[in-house]
Amino acid sequence: MRHAPAMISLHVAVALFGFAALFGKWIALPATAIVLARTAIAAATLAVVASLRHQSLRHPGRDLVLNGPLLALHWVSFFAAVQLANVAVALLGYASFPVFVLVLERGLRARAMRFVEYGTALLATLGLATLVVDVSWSSNATRGLALGLVSALTFALLVVRNRRFVAARSATCIAMWQNLVAAVCLLPIVALAHGMAAWPRRSDIASLLVLGVACTGLAHMLFIASMRRVSAHSASVVASLEPVYGIALAAWLLGEMPNGRTIAGGVLIVAAALIASQESGVGDARAVSVASTPRDE
Repeated sequence: MRHAPAMISLHVAVALFGFAALFGKWIALPATAIVLARTAIAAATLAVVASLRHQSLRHPGRDLVLNGPLLALHWVSFFAAVQLANVAVALLGYASFPVFVLVLERGLRARAMRFVEYGTALLATLGLATLVVDVSWSSNATRGLALGLVSALTFALLVVRNRRFVAARSATCIAMWQNLVAAVCLLPIVALAHGMAAWPRRSDIASLLVLGVACTGLAHMLFIASMRRVSAHSASVVASLEPVYGIALAAWLLGEMPNGRTIAGGVLIVAAALIASQESGVGDARAVSVASTPRDE
């Protein structure tokens, strides 16, 4: 893959990751049921891809298995945020995750944060505060933003944890096991909490297939393939556009037009995320919803 096609693939992958948020509005199912379907379909898609590429899907081990519940919580909180508030609030809450990565890694290394890192955290905080009109917990926007931040924190934990796996496993393998374990964790929860109410209608099945195959499996493959020609710095810049793509698609397809506060807060959060990506080195992981890296074979 040459540089120009690689950049196109990268933008398409990031747009697909942002596009996934819209399915929280389109699919009339609980967030847990949406994520169960997404992870199961994505795991099957990635297993087929790994088989075609003759990649090993050996036993994941306990540490990688523990990432499954984290991935489930990450996506459930994200889709719950979309359903409770809107696509913009959910995406911008999640977009702050590189700041969480920065803080977590500094804590693990027991090293004091530098001035630029404090500035990044302050920038993200100002951006998030700009989004909040009503600070009361009764506000759907406030609760949606809180869920978006849970989504960001759990994804940051996945990024930090996955650094130990990438040297020995392909990104596709990591993603497949995380999705599979997440689906297994969610199955009894969905069955007990929702029963037949969580069963998708015929009109939902096509949407779930697009979400699992295109917005997860295909997006993952395009992202990984593009990283063979695109630098981590370039990837971090493009990946920071995920909420921009998602909000633009929501405005076009859902009629969710962002107001001035959303645009202002979004600019601050995206700027903070981009700076934090460079400081913590998460650049290429910025948009990969499976918290993987480009070290794929």
